Amino acid sequence: MSRLLPTLLVSISLLSSAPLLAAGVKVEQLQDGLDHPWSLAFLPDNQHLLITERSGQLRLWSQQSGLSQPISGVPKVWSQRQGGLLDVVLAPDFARSRRVWLSYTEGSEQGAGGASVGYGVLSADNRQLQNFKKVLGQQPLSGGANVGTRMAFDAEGYLYIVFGDNFNSSTAQDLDKLQGKIVRLTADGAIPPDNPFVGHNNARAEIWASGLRNPQGVAFNPWTRQIWESEHGPRGGDEVNIIAKGKNYGWPLATWGIDYSGAKVPESKGSEVEGTEQPIFYWKVSPAISGMAFYNSARFPVWKNSLFIGALKQQSLIRLTINGDKVIEQERLLEDRKERIRDVRVGPDGFLYVLTDERDGKLLKLAAE
Repeated sequence: MSRLLPTLLVSISLLSSAPLLAAGVKVEQLQDGLDHPWSLAFLPDNQHLLITERSGQLRLWSQQSGLSQPISGVPKVWSQRQGGLLDVVLAPDFARSRRVWLSYTEGSEQGAGGASVGYGVLSADNRQLQNFKKVLGQQPLSGGANVGTRMAFDAEGYLYIVFGDNFNSSTAQDLDKLQGKIVRLTADGAIPPDNPFVGHNNARAEIWASGLRNPQGVAFNPWTRQIWESEHGPRGGDEVNIIAKGKNYGWPLATWGIDYSGAKVPESKGSEVEGTEQPIFYWKVSPAISGMAFYNSARFPVWKNSLFIGALKQQSLIRLTINGDKVIEQERLLEDRKERIRDVRVGPDGFLYVLTDERDGKLLKLAAE
């Protein structure tokens, strides 16, 4: 899908600015006092979850025991600007391997930073992350903006990681760099031989797709098994993409946003550029979207066929109604709380779990009313 018909583009634009629907949501606050929480992951016992705090702590939480002390063995992070301890995901075989993957930023003595990913083994008492191994890291390091680094495993056990462009837009088109890319690894961190750039000169073999700006969400559509990714545009142009092997998603050559100065993005050749993929949905005014999750539970039928996305600047939880590979409706939840929504996940119990990005961050549990 390299281009969209003009009529479809118009419909997306109109939908993005249409009046928003109202919805009833019951909110239960489970935890406060979190230091800019960034991500969460449910342990298979259906009682505990892991929470990352951007300042560098990995914590365990449960309804019975509350919030733990920081888990030891987490790598030292460079917690500046958008950097720090970021995403956390469990390996598909966690029940056997106890392997936990983390994304985080590392820094230099010169004050530059870049995203890295790696894994360790969570001890049986959940207090230590043992034998942590860094698998991959961005080079060169930069100023700590547009970091990205959400992660997700597919049904076959491959790990997909989205990296931001580090506010150096041209690198998103450089196949010899990890900036602005989605990469694909095996569950052990190796490079799959069928990755699209394996054996290519001047290209990183880890890369699955290119041309991303500041990806903040990645999830697998449970109905189509396609990878969906969400990212910040510059000034306007936040977008949702369906990611395909070897494709170029345009940044900075193609964008629906403008530069922060109000001028055209310097490298942009327009909103549609031959050889690049169009988003399936975009916002002309940026909500500053963040983590996302598909809803595939029978608990709340009103949320069937939904994609939930956090919004930082517009301080809300966005619900997109999905029909195949199209967004047909959107509504905003939690607007009255005036809190930045950093992450959203569907719990094994069918409730939504949300993290707010504040110095006094919260873990919320949501039910449809």
